[in-house]
Amino acid sequence: MKRWLLISLFALMVVSCKFAGNFQNSATDLFRGETVARVGEHRLHRGELDHYIPSGVSAQDSARLARRYIETWAQDLLLLDMAQEQLSASEKDVKKELEEYRRALLKYRYEQLYIDRRLDTLITEEEIERYYSANPDRFRLDRPLVKARYLIIPADSKSLRTLRKKMSSEDLLEVMEADSLAATVAIKYVDSSEKWMDAFTLAQELGTDYRALVGSIKNQFAEIPDESGNLRIAYICEMVSEGKTAPLEYCWDRVRDLILSGRKHELEVALEKDLLEDARKNDKFVIY
Repeated sequence: MKRWLLISLFALMVVSCKFAGNFQNSATDLFRGETVARVGEHRLHRGELDHYIPSGVSAQDSARLARRYIETWAQDLLLLDMAQEQLSASEKDVKKELEEYRRALLKYRYEQLYIDRRLDTLITEEEIERYYSANPDRFRLDRPLVKARYLIIPADSKSLRTLRKKMSSEDLLEVMEADSLAATVAIKYVDSSEKWMDAFTLAQELGTDYRALVGSIKNQFAEIPDESGNLRIAYICEMVSEGKTAPLEYCWDRVRDLILSGRKHELEVALEKDLLEDARKNDKFVIY
């Protein structure tokens, strides 16, 4: 009787341990999520994957993004594991590099804080004009700039001649009529006569080669036929040639950025100088 009681107790303990193990595994799955991929001892859980995939995407895009993330995750860990196996102890010792990075990052963050607190971001028109006039070589053009009206239209369109005339007119009413007419007969029409644009950008807008476009300009018109039976036409209202200084209105934002960059540099130099001077005065910096 005693022997059977011991056997029963042992069997109960085995069942209890198995149940406890299953419960622990279930709890792990519950809190960590279903495993979707494994690399060695590393596991990727669905919760991590779901966090990466934005809501609202299609099932096809979701699957594509998931696969990309899983493969990137696996490649990263495989490379890391290989490095752990193949590198020597000294090669795996990165304390020095980490400390150098930490120090560089702290210095950078303090410099940004110092500059942000002192940087004067107010820049007047006079300052921009003065800087532009004093530094013309900074704004030399690598490619022409244009103000243009341009369109793509069937080469056999009966409205082509009228459109050419009206889009090149100096009469505002005729320009407006060109806009209205182009809306009904042209594949594409854009009036960019008030804003400078790079000639390369114009060629891209027309879906044609940049050099072919520039080389075809004659009497302010550029016309290039394509294989589809369409004409790509640009009327060049104004043009600044390659090698000339860009108009101020075109590089206004760039001038402003250059002025701000100069002010930031001055603050950086002042910070370094002040730190040394203060340290000398307070005997924190001594050269023996």
